[in-house]
Amino acid sequence: MEKLLNAKGKLLGVDFGDKRTGLAISDERRTVASGITQISVGGMQRTAEAVAQIARERGAVGVVVGLPVNMDGSHGPRAAHAEKFSRLLAEALGDSNIPVCMMDERMTTMAASRYLNETDTRGSRRKGVIDTLSAQIILQNALDKLKFMAAARGEEA
Repeated sequence: MEKLLNAKGKLLGVDFGDKRTGLAISDERRTVASGITQISVGGMQRTAEAVAQIARERGAVGVVVGLPVNMDGSHGPRAAHAEKFSRLLAEALGDSNIPVCMMDERMTTMAASRYLNETDTRGSRRKGVIDTLSAQIILQNALDKLKFMAAARGEEA
């Protein structure tokens, strides 16, 4: 997250999944995260390349990828999978100087599910938005953490 603290501008949030990957973007001032889309291109490498292209198109100065940590804080196979995706994404971004960081995503899918239950979003519509909503929550958590880190340094995020 330190890499993102000094960069100014929009951040892209990613909830990577084998079938669908949700994406969210922040505003320039990093106040609020907004879900933008989900992609289903198939395969980790192709997904990394697609996300890198979207980051460039949207003018992101950094990317936050959700890290599915176990409830006890340990890293299992899903975390290793997300870490591999994060490395592929960094490679796909290449010389663009867009850093990729990971953010603990514990409870984000549960929070997204709870919200969708409260708004009575069901069936295919639910499948279409849950990954994007999860990316939005991951990114908002990262924005809040960056603001806290900046305040602790006596700076403005």
